[in-house]
Amino acid sequence: MMADGPSLRALFRAHLWASARLMPVLIGQRDFETVLKWAPLSAPTPYLGLPSAYIVASVNRTVRHPWLMRDRRCLREGLLAHRFLRLAGFDPDLRFGVDPKSMHAPRMSAHCWVCLDGRPVVSDSLPGMVEIYRHHAEGKSA
Repeated sequence: MMADGPSLRALFRAHLWASARLMPVLIGQRDFETVLKWAPLSAPTPYLGLPSAYIVASVNRTVRHPWLMRDRRCLREGLLAHRFLRLAGFDPDLRFGVDPKSMHAPRMSAHCWVCLDGRPVVSDSLPGMVEIYRHHAEGKSA
């Protein structure tokens, strides 16, 4: 394990960049269970020591100009943030919600966000959204 420093941050940024570029291809039109594999509930901690605020800011910066997954931006941000927070030893939860008014629309309105210690750190629930699932290491789900 490396302490937080330039080498660890460079390795982290390279890993994040590559993951962000590969994700759209690897999750594409996959089912929900396969997509959630990008948000591991247990993982090694090669980035232990990196602050959560640094990880979140790096994820936001890495995905700010999406070429792919434009219509699923929150999913891409959420999966990456959850994954890299977990790899740094944090215990985030990835939450999913839907807008009940969209249930009978041609396309359902859904959203996801990441919480750490119960507080949103990547996105947040949108007005009118109802939380339908919480992906968390202790098996808690809503």
